[in-house]
Amino acid sequence: MPQPIELRRRLLASLLFVVSIGVSACGKPGENRANTIDSVGGESQVSTASPSPPDTSIIVNGVVLPEESVRQLQQIYPVPIPPGRYWYDAISGAYGRDGEPIAGQMIPGLTLGGALAADASRGTSGVFINGRQLTGGETAYIEQLCRTPVALGRYWVLATGVGGYEGQPATFNLAQCPGVPQQGGGSRSSTRTYCDANGACTSTGVLGSILTAPN
Repeated sequence: MPQPIELRRRLLASLLFVVSIGVSACGKPGENRANTIDSVGGESQVSTASPSPPDTSIIVNGVVLPEESVRQLQQIYPVPIPPGRYWYDAISGAYGRDGEPIAGQMIPGLTLGGALAADASRGTSGVFINGRQLTGGETAYIEQLCRTPVALGRYWVLATGVGGYEGQPATFNLAQCPGVPQQGGGSRSSTRTYCDANGACTSTGVLGSILTAPN
């Protein structure tokens, strides 16, 4: 009689092995496996969803720039404009990335995007220029440039550096601050342009600079 007992043991072991394989293949109850294999019309198909294309939009002051505006801007500044979100101060020409301080100074008066937001740079200094609250670093830069503390308040500033309190006449000129480099003859200028041998030029204003590639 040992043979039937041994046969039953082998059959039981085989059955347990098959059951264990089936449990492993099915996974835990409630597991979502739809992201790997989909069943369509009774046939299994591997999901082939393609990733979303990268966003190439250029957004200024919360508004996407039309392609024509981008082309016109690149005719003025023939450099690639990386996709992303930017702020632009049309009064002074200052610009930067959303949530960041000034990155440079370009031509003022351009029609780019919407209205400049007060929190465009996430500043907390209590000093506002043309409606945008400056960051602590920007305020410190002006204090270093002019060698005087900047009083809390709201100011207007032109691209030339001339400015004053909102709604009042001009009371200062950043271009005349002691920290602005002097040109020949001791005069100061709010805009300076330097070009290298290849024709690449850097235009530097009171509030920042921008690189122009050679034509």
